[in-house]
Amino acid sequence: MQSPFPDATRGRPAARFHDAAAALRQLALAWGDQPYGAVLVAGGVIVGLGPSRVVVDGDPDAHAERVALRDAQRRLGRSDLAGSVLVGTSPACAACQAAAARAGVGRLFHGPDLVDAGPPRP
Repeated sequence: MQSPFPDATRGRPAARFHDAAAALRQLALAWGDQPYGAVLVAGGVIVGLGPSRVVVDGDPDAHAERVALRDAQRRLGRSDLAGSVLVGTSPACAACQAAAARAGVGRLFHGPDLVDAGPPRP
């Protein structure tokens, strides 16, 4: 399995993952939604896409991070996302961190500088 961390000296995922999250942020904005995007990375590839869907779906729980988690779970056919990395345009809120922890996400990163927010807090 390919690591999502191409540069072990930096310990951060590739910038292209933030670029993908930023594109999802732009998609959410184009829909008239909140300005957030996130992707879930496993095995060095994006397995979950998460534009914010709070406004368009009328769902206060459809934060970008949780949308990315649900998308990955649906695509992979499993709820366990152990070893994956969640990359967002902004820091994950407490509810999104708890959801990531329940799913087994290993680490959170956010922003264009890929700030390492550590493992999600339950």
